[in-house]
Amino acid sequence: MAERVPTPVEPTAPPPGEHSLAGALSRNIEAVARRRAEDQKSASPSIKLAIRIGRLIGRMSFVYANVAFYALWFAGSRGWLPGVAAFDRDLYLVWSVASVEAIFLALFILILQNTAAAAADRRDDLNLQVSLLAEHEITQLIKVTVAIAEKLGIDPGHHSEIADLQNDVAPEAVLDKIEREEPGAA
Repeated sequence: MAERVPTPVEPTAPPPGEHSLAGALSRNIEAVARRRAEDQKSASPSIKLAIRIGRLIGRMSFVYANVAFYALWFAGSRGWLPGVAAFDRDLYLVWSVASVEAIFLALFILILQNTAAAAADRRDDLNLQVSLLAEHEITQLIKVTVAIAEKLGIDPGHHSEIADLQNDVAPEAVLDKIEREEPGAA
């Protein structure tokens, strides 16, 4: 499956008079729902089918259907069902059917998991971008607050923490430190 390049979701202006958190929250929910619908619509027919099958086999009704199927098979193979002659006494055929079923079920589950992991990766990327943007905005607010305090003749306290907070965080430096601090790092 070709990697789809995400397109940015353009924020829409709130309707007149709607400047509350509820309005922003509603717009965000709608944007996420639109993106999910676009992602589902753009999936290939084979991926859509695999996802539907993966969701179906993840339900208890599928488990019950399998239990019933194999119980009936076992009873029929032994000749215990009225009108059904014994047909698979050594259960070789049912083991073959179960093995093939297991292979395909595993493949459908893997496709479903890969699709879910790709969606999770996109959400993680979005969360990182929003966090970095918020961090940058907060840094700018700290700079403005310190400038206002100085203009008003208030000593903002030139502690090293305030000076550090006026600098944007470099994500690369944070990732490098995390990697150095992880147990088992070289």
